[in-house]
Amino acid sequence: MSAIVEVVEAGLAVTIQDRGRNGYRNIGVPVSGALDPLLITAANALLGNDPDAAVLEVCLAGPSLKALSGTVRVSLAGELSAQVVTTRGRMLKVEPWHTATLFPGDVVRIGSVVKGVGYVGISGGFLVPEQLGSRSTYMRARIGGIDGSPLALGQHLPCLPLSGNPWLEGCGTLEWPAEDCPLRVILGPQDDHFTPSALATFFGQPYVVTRDMDRMGIRFEGEKLAHNERGAEVVSDGVAPGSIQVPANGQPIVLLADCQTSGGYPKIATVIKADLPRLAHVRPGDVVRFVAVDHRQAAAALRDQASWVARWCETIGTFCPPGVVDETALYEDNLISGAIRGDEAFAVV
Repeated sequence: MSAIVEVVEAGLAVTIQDRGRNGYRNIGVPVSGALDPLLITAANALLGNDPDAAVLEVCLAGPSLKALSGTVRVSLAGELSAQVVTTRGRMLKVEPWHTATLFPGDVVRIGSVVKGVGYVGISGGFLVPEQLGSRSTYMRARIGGIDGSPLALGQHLPCLPLSGNPWLEGCGTLEWPAEDCPLRVILGPQDDHFTPSALATFFGQPYVVTRDMDRMGIRFEGEKLAHNERGAEVVSDGVAPGSIQVPANGQPIVLLADCQTSGGYPKIATVIKADLPRLAHVRPGDVVRFVAVDHRQAAAALRDQASWVARWCETIGTFCPPGVVDETALYEDNLISGAIRGDEAFAVV
């Protein structure tokens, strides 16, 4: 049995994403998936979902969703808040890293993300059809999500009805870290296409995020990176999220989730997997620096990150929202153990 939520406001470029469409790059299909997969883990953990359950990725203004059938629960991960409007007209604020329960007829209004991306999870995940093993939306090829497009007014999104206590919400108890340090990269595979001074510049100078950015990649602007006699082109070969291409203009381009599967520009370096989610949260004008690490350090960073995220998920707490009565506890607990009538005590059974 499934529940249904209706899109009553679509927001801006809100898409359904999961961990991505892995295993098809050999036939030219990008991975896609969440720009920040760590936040998907958090959004699903708040709900007790499978870590790969499909969520909504919000990059600008969020949507409004109405519960049509079944009681459902939503979660917020990232710098994202919301407001629930109940059928009785009551308004309840939903903080970041919290859940909220929607009864039939209730509406949740997701606000704008403060910076970067945020994610909206739902009980059981958004159960749109899978394509090539994923529900992720890849808009350029119109696959995944709902017809390969962002959310639209009036769409009906299936999920699972809430199976737990509807009066007890979940919340993150640890603060999600905001990292402000250089992006770690591994040199190559075509760092031999650049002059020694270009490599020194790449690691020694800041680069500014331009307005030319989307889910496919980010163009940076800074001191020009000069190519050597090998030139500014290579025979097209494989690229991946995190690859840093440098075309003839000498300005680096970092590829993201929706990037193509091959390219003909030299790749000076690759952002390590542990740091790639941070690029989901940059905005035009932000300044980024790069620092070189080796494969051992990259693997250690990924292990440390996975350990921290697991700890965050393990420490999720529960709470009863202000003004909400836990009816399950009210009906199931023994609230009266005894009473006094005159000078005679009697037990209430």
